[in-house]
Amino acid sequence: MFGSLGIPELVMIFIVALLLFGPRKLPEIGRTVGKALSEFRRASNDLKRTLEDEVAADDLRAAHRDLQRVIADPYSAEPPAAGRPDSDPDILASDSAATTTAPADEPAAAAQQATLGPESE
Repeated sequence: MFGSLGIPELVMIFIVALLLFGPRKLPEIGRTVGKALSEFRRASNDLKRTLEDEVAADDLRAAHRDLQRVIADPYSAEPPAAGRPDSDPDILASDSAATTTAPADEPAAAAQQATLGPESE
């Protein structure tokens, strides 16, 4: 909670507070500081929760808009997102080239010829 503050630092802070405010006011000040910290944490948690709810609501609104657009005109739906293998022409071209290469026994024959050298022909 106190980060890098150790026991000696906390004792020093307590002694300084005791000297500044006196033993009678110190418990009252401690309660006030504790309530203020508690209220601050509660407010920050509420703000965080509200922001998360708004982000989720924005995501739902965007999805709803997309669905309404597709329902209104299903033939004008967007093509698949860029970067997906089914939409990237370079990936499609490399996939089709890989499937239309020479039969599997030709690379093995080329490897065998490379290891035997030109004399074996």
